[in-house]
Amino acid sequence: MVVLATKVYVSGDAYERSRDALRSLVDNEIGDLDVEYTIGVREDNFAIVTIEGDDEVVARNVLREAYGEVTPNFEDGETYLGTLESWGEDGIVLDAGRDIEIPADNLGLGQGTPIQIVERFGLVQHMPLRFVYREGDGNAGASELADEERDRLYDWTRGTGRVNVNSATRGEVRATVNRAGHANDIVTVERLGLLEQSIVCKEGTDPPGLLAAIGEYLPAEIRCVIP
Repeated sequence: MVVLATKVYVSGDAYERSRDALRSLVDNEIGDLDVEYTIGVREDNFAIVTIEGDDEVVARNVLREAYGEVTPNFEDGETYLGTLESWGEDGIVLDAGRDIEIPADNLGLGQGTPIQIVERFGLVQHMPLRFVYREGDGNAGASELADEERDRLYDWTRGTGRVNVNSATRGEVRATVNRAGHANDIVTVERLGLLEQSIVCKEGTDPPGLLAAIGEYLPAEIRCVIP
């Protein structure tokens, strides 16, 4: 069994669509291997894939590489993947099967409070973020964002602009952009997690304007990254 570092937190018809999307993603990764698998969702909303067959070890490793894994054990100094749970004046909290607190001083994303940083980098709840686990007390011994995560977020601010969305599959976001008449204003919809997407704007596209255009169609948290 692999607990993927991505969540299914919507309900009703959206839940069924999310399960279908997850099944499609998993099949794309391991469908050609000699395995049988079932998909489920844990009580804490993390996706579970149970795998059996001759290639089960390979299949688990493929999914771990593609989506990250939620593990009960952490080693000091190692990098893991968690989902953004909450934020406030003192820092952010990631859910990695247990709460991982990252103090403001350990974000490494420039000036401003964590609330301002979330706004500036367009972070939406539940999006996966890499962190380095640290054992100890106080900022010096607390976990921190991984360098590769900081680099990714800074790259966003040097690009052409983005609109980040949660609570929707990649297909749903693409369809919404098309419905709003902005298909020619974007480069692609980049998948951050199962239900967290990043719409990459074309040069000259105004991210706040795109947000306003699609917001009425998406019952989601939406934030802009403005270069």
